Amino acid sequence: MPIIAFLEAFVGVGLFVSGAILLSVCTILYVEQIATLQQMLPLAFLGALLSDHSGYYIGRFVGPRFHETAFAIKRAKMLEKAEKTIAKYGVFAIFIGRFLTPIRSLVPLVTGVSGMARARYTAFDFIACASWTICLGVLVVGIDKLWDF
Repeated sequence: MPIIAFLEAFVGVGLFVSGAILLSVCTILYVEQIATLQQMLPLAFLGALLSDHSGYYIGRFVGPRFHETAFAIKRAKMLEKAEKTIAKYGVFAIFIGRFLTPIRSLVPLVTGVSGMARARYTAFDFIACASWTICLGVLVVGIDKLWDF
């Protein structure tokens, strides 16, 4: 669980690992009574939080020279979306980025590049990951209820 949650939001990898994989795995484990929400959701939260912070600290380390990398040049349009989201919404972009799959793995990186304060990023990312985890649980239970019909 935490590995899938980590990969779907990690810089670069998240562009190729769909959130549907995590949702599917959690739903199957829950429906088949292999794991409970109390077991899965904290692990998914931990994976998401670690992934976001890894991206943030990579961005802090690389800094503005990130825009000159081959990765950035190749994904210029997606990075532009992430940067516009951060410019428009400020710290709330962390929350928005957690729920928008196309930019989920890029918002933490770009936030780190922008130099946002660590404590501020951590506080908002904690709230975003907690909200995302709650939504994951609601979706898993909702899909289970669909199977009951």
